[in-house]
Amino acid sequence: MVMYVLNEELSKIFIMVLTTFLFVFIIIPFIKNIAFHVGALDIPNERKVHKNSMPRLGGLGIFLGFLLGYMLYGRASSIMNSILIGSFIIVLTGVVDDIKPLKASAKFIGQLVSACIIVFYGNIIMHDLSAFGFYVDFGVLAYPITVFFILGCINCINLVDGLDGLASGISSIYFLTIGIIAAIQGKFSLDCVLTFVMLGSTLGFLVHNFNPASIFMGDSGSMFLGFMIAVIALLGFKNVTMTSLIIPLLILAIPILDTLFAIIRRLLKGESISTPDKFHIHHQLLKRNFSQKATVLIIYAIDLLFAAASIIYFLKDQMLGYIIYGILLFIVVLFVVKTDVVVEHESLEPRNILSKIIHKKENKNSNSKKNK
Repeated sequence: MVMYVLNEELSKIFIMVLTTFLFVFIIIPFIKNIAFHVGALDIPNERKVHKNSMPRLGGLGIFLGFLLGYMLYGRASSIMNSILIGSFIIVLTGVVDDIKPLKASAKFIGQLVSACIIVFYGNIIMHDLSAFGFYVDFGVLAYPITVFFILGCINCINLVDGLDGLASGISSIYFLTIGIIAAIQGKFSLDCVLTFVMLGSTLGFLVHNFNPASIFMGDSGSMFLGFMIAVIALLGFKNVTMTSLIIPLLILAIPILDTLFAIIRRLLKGESISTPDKFHIHHQLLKRNFSQKATVLIIYAIDLLFAAASIIYFLKDQMLGYIIYGILLFIVVLFVVKTDVVVEHESLEPRNILSKIIHKKENKNSNSKKNK
């Protein structure tokens, strides 16, 4: 009887993923035509990796897959209403930005409104946190902390979206890992339905987005994925689907670390934290002559190790989980030291030193001539 119920639930999961996967896979070519028609194109520049103009709005396809999944497998509730309203606002903000770039402040307002709808209307709040033997009660700070958490997830995925298939692949790994944890627990609540619906939708888009990509997700996709990742993490935490909120966060280690490194790097340079640059984790790998595809696959592999460590830790083999986390932490520290991801290192090669000396002398000579 137990095996029958389990097989039935697994069949439902497979159908959810397959349905949304096929729908998004089929609809993306139509989204491409719409993107070209409305001028939602990503024009290459000195900061971009791609060389040709690319259609954006891929996030619209992912969102439509999410809506289809909800209509087929979801149930109406005030919580679901808040998710639908919040996701509509975040996608609308992203679509407008994909067609005609908005100011950072305008995008932030859209993100903030979406986050507030989840917190104050959906009442999805992080009241406390239990992880690795520690317990913290946030009290009155629960509301702003939850809003900040949602905004953080949105911008983490938005910042990491720099190579073909990177953001969609990392998001797929997240949804897959949370789905595995949910299946192990045998709990199939709202967050589980959303997880598998989003997994199918994101994979359906990834087929078109993996290198060489034929369409980008744009801000409509990266912000929506970040939004749904935050919502699913909060729902799972609220319904005790995961042992702690830290576990899903560790699955997102790469985008979180990339965002953290970008903030530190820009603060050290005296720049605004929203200033774009080419020092992200994927840029550092590209500088070492890895191809786009190889770079993305390397990041996938590291992210899968974090996901595996999270699953192992969840399965109560905490010591092995800690060991894997420790090894990954060592890799991260080594990466920071050896690359320019936080601090730009000046090369000490003789030819570079000589060229700098010559350059300085030329500047002095030109300045002395100007003074005369």
